[in-house]
Amino acid sequence: MSLESEIAACEKLARQLEPDATQRKSVRDKVLTYSEKFLESLERGKAFELNSDGGRGVLKSPISEDPASIAELLGILEKSVDFPSLNPASGGHLGYIPGGGIYYSALGDYMADVTNRYAGVFFAGPGAVRMENMLISWLAMCVGYPTTAGGNLASGGSIANLIAICAARDAKGISAVKIKRSVIYLTHQAHHSVEKAIRIAGLKECRLRYIPTDKRWQMDANELGKQIEADKRKHLNPFLLVASAGTTDVGAIDPLPALGNAAKRSGMWFHVDAAYGGFFALTREGKRKLKGMELSDSLVIDPHKGLFLPYGLGVVLVKDSKLLAATHYYQANYMQDAASALEEASPADLSPELTKHFRGLRMWLPLKMHGVKPFRACLQEKLLLARYFYREIRKLGFETGPPPELSVVTYRYVPKQGDANAFNKNLLQAVQADGRVFISSTMLDGKFTLRFACLSFRTHRSTVDALLGLLEREAARLAKRS
Repeated sequence: MSLESEIAACEKLARQLEPDATQRKSVRDKVLTYSEKFLESLERGKAFELNSDGGRGVLKSPISEDPASIAELLGILEKSVDFPSLNPASGGHLGYIPGGGIYYSALGDYMADVTNRYAGVFFAGPGAVRMENMLISWLAMCVGYPTTAGGNLASGGSIANLIAICAARDAKGISAVKIKRSVIYLTHQAHHSVEKAIRIAGLKECRLRYIPTDKRWQMDANELGKQIEADKRKHLNPFLLVASAGTTDVGAIDPLPALGNAAKRSGMWFHVDAAYGGFFALTREGKRKLKGMELSDSLVIDPHKGLFLPYGLGVVLVKDSKLLAATHYYQANYMQDAASALEEASPADLSPELTKHFRGLRMWLPLKMHGVKPFRACLQEKLLLARYFYREIRKLGFETGPPPELSVVTYRYVPKQGDANAFNKNLLQAVQADGRVFISSTMLDGKFTLRFACLSFRTHRSTVDALLGLLEREAARLAKRS
């Protein structure tokens, strides 16, 4: 076979990767029918359900040389992926920190994927980069950062935390010889991704000081001050202070103004993890509670939480964008053409990623189509629902943690006799077995504690009332057995 014949044979098969308009419509119609069925089932469906399949149906259809029909593949999705277990799209998801996945964001992803627009370098996609930088500027304004701020649309809060901590490391000159003398301050309420980022950033040998928290699970600023002074007397180097603006466990907000001032006095980098709580700054109440975020040197905020977008978008903001670029810049001969276009900062210069999905479209499209007003109202609704749940669960005789700062409430039932931890574990399992609403738990001071985490845009008062009724009924049933 000649070279030309080989090329022609390969081309004939390769062209199957480009379905024509009729084929595209046939598949697209079936996908849209499936997605509409999924969306329409959410209100009456369960938030949590386990079945015997356990996702194994995916494994029964391995990748092969031969094609499969879209009908067969949608059947696998329906049986083994989208409906068993936790449904993050459900308004009944009150367990972790839900987001929800608003529809116009999905359309943004669809268009980003179809056009395959590259958003990593300004030279290759100036419109896409301008859009992402505009979104970052808007976010910087929302949290009170100056126009010198820069940032990056990352895949989530974990990578965003890593980007910020790497920038902090370099900005403060934490070279290898300084690591063992340098000190990082945080609390045990800090998200686990912070410690992971510290390790990945090569700072594992830094001295980690876990500052005590008060009765509201907030960092004790006085204890922080004492620890900083003690470390200075030992000729150590206070380097990084990590605060939380809405902890995952309990929704606590650290005393940001006091911590920001403490960091400034000691010459530390002040990083705020606002992945969960940051977007509440769009509300009047949240802005008041989150005062002090603007004092930070870097901040993480997740649109796939507080803006209800699908998973896959966390944002890092750094007050001085030059410090972000100093850590993440790159040089490559084959990119010399791109280097000539410097009208806008390229995301590739501000993060570890070079190849980058056009994440900005999934955020820009719903913000433009809805406007900010309904997002603000939805966030305020969640603050109010948390206060409502806190009030009503206490009426039912449950023990609660502190009043909610944001939209997380901790609570537990203390039976008159028997082990309270075992009781609440059984109560959790009973609610999960019912499936209409999904709740989760945590351990606080050795106590098995239930969590109400309200952030899905599909969660409304009817959902909360359903949970309250379920908790009341199941607690009474379990109490009779004990």
